[in-house]
Amino acid sequence: MTVRKNQASLTADEKRRFVAAVLELKRNGRYDAFVTTHNAFIVGDTDNGERTGHRSPSFLPWHRRFLLEFERALQSVDASVALPYWDWSVDRSPRSSLWAPDFLGGTGRARDGRVSDGPFAAAGGNWPIAVRVDGRTFLRRALGAGVRELPTRAEVDSVLAMPTYDMAPWNSGSDGFRNHLEGWRGVNLHNRVHVWVGGQMATGVSPNDPVFWLHHAYIDKLWAEWQRRHPEAGYLPAAGTPGVVDLHETMKPWNDTAPADLLDHTPHYTFDTA
Repeated sequence: MTVRKNQASLTADEKRRFVAAVLELKRNGRYDAFVTTHNAFIVGDTDNGERTGHRSPSFLPWHRRFLLEFERALQSVDASVALPYWDWSVDRSPRSSLWAPDFLGGTGRARDGRVSDGPFAAAGGNWPIAVRVDGRTFLRRALGAGVRELPTRAEVDSVLAMPTYDMAPWNSGSDGFRNHLEGWRGVNLHNRVHVWVGGQMATGVSPNDPVFWLHHAYIDKLWAEWQRRHPEAGYLPAAGTPGVVDLHETMKPWNDTAPADLLDHTPHYTFDTA
């Protein structure tokens, strides 16, 4: 069984294996396919049209499936690798071990955001940005520049306390747990972290930064925590809702999995802490 661990507790060997598997997916071309998929859904997901990956109830199950696909790709390279998660309510500083040269590398230089250390720095030659929003071909970050503070645990708890998964109008204007976690309303959790990292993470091609996967693994963990706190509160909407994915409706681009199939993560992986 795959166990997703807090990145702060990874051993040096676990970090090395994770980085090596990510670099191999980049080398063989599989990595950029994930970036392309994510960007296509960011562009296509609008408040008033069809929406699947973002601004919609299926934000959480869609990303759960997306992460599963990526994790399986990593495991095809190295079966021992699992996706770590980044608890940004605890590891809140650009000086956290997450950003060390032996793992993801640090922030970018002030002039252009170019990351200059770690395995994903342009100087190493192993991480060219091919799916991009502009002409720059290097990984960019600006930790803490776009917004100063990452979400706190108190803010996380305030969102986990919300009793309803989602509600009309089922978009970025909705009240409820999903939209407050996604960050269009309220204290802004998920979206704020993307902006705090900056660079590609603040764009539709955010998976260009490997921290995307650790961020979303934590968002996924928070969904699991919310389910434990509210066992009677299920995924909504149930059926017959235009423009969004209902409980038993399959999600693009896979077209073989509905939110109902992904409400329980435990057949696929567990977390190191409940």
